[in-house]
Amino acid sequence: MARYAFTFPGQGSQAVGMGKDLAAAYPEARAVFQEVDEALGQRLSAIMFEGSDDILRLTENAQPALMAVSLAVMRVLESKGVRLADHAAFVAGHSLGEYSALAAAGTFTVRDTARLLKTRGQAMQKAVPVGHGAMAALLGLDLPTTREVAAEAAEGEVCDVANDNAPGQVVISGAVAAVERAVELAKAKGAKRALLLPVSAPFHCSLMQPAAEAMAAALAEVAMQAPVVPLVANVTAFPISDPAEIRQRLVEQVTGVVRWTESVTWLTGQGGVTNLLELGTGKVLTGLAKRINSEATGMAVGTPADIDALVAELSA
Repeated sequence: MARYAFTFPGQGSQAVGMGKDLAAAYPEARAVFQEVDEALGQRLSAIMFEGSDDILRLTENAQPALMAVSLAVMRVLESKGVRLADHAAFVAGHSLGEYSALAAAGTFTVRDTARLLKTRGQAMQKAVPVGHGAMAALLGLDLPTTREVAAEAAEGEVCDVANDNAPGQVVISGAVAAVERAVELAKAKGAKRALLLPVSAPFHCSLMQPAAEAMAAALAEVAMQAPVVPLVANVTAFPISDPAEIRQRLVEQVTGVVRWTESVTWLTGQGGVTNLLELGTGKVLTGLAKRINSEATGMAVGTPADIDALVAELSA
């Protein structure tokens, strides 16, 4: 019998037009987008549906926008009888996707999640002046070698592993010069590709400590419930359910490594998960899951056709 985990995408999956087909097809989706707009006091849905890519890509917009689409999908599924508690053994989210996962699992309200992600995006952008930080993807190196590259390139500056996305796909983050040195070192050590990423700040490294402090303060003010199923946390790659621990891990996540390879490995191993569903925009996590465990079944659920296909699968 299939055992499902619901997963939720992170920054980089956003695209202009996201959620527009859901809003056109389902009143439940429109209600989520309206709730997020009201919570933020801005027409984020207009930016999502027909805005400019430059505006949508801003961290403070991209993060709540991605959550809004993920939660719109979840609400539509619920309207069709697909309840998370009945079908998912676990939830997990990539970076900001942890907030989407927790909202879907009932830890946060949609309204509070939107505000938290707006705060998170603004705090991350403010933590490091534009042009002072960078991130790079190092492809074709294993994680221990990538750690060696980052340590050698640091030369007294910050250069940390940020995302362990899949075997041979690791992202580093830190000061611009250190990350640039790491790119050249990675090539010398046999990386298939090593390239700087088009991001506005160096996420998931120690330079983000001011943002972590801002999130600690914001999370302390928000009501939290235990999720209806455990969250496999980015920073531990292990399931947690206690609200106090979830709060702590969300703060640590701002500067910590997104341990996605280990998270999916745990889900499909000890967690007994056979099917990984990616709720929201894009198919990034579905592609990563196949690289991490070729035997696991992945399915992206982000359009009306995807929703119909999942409902049919679950009712078969």
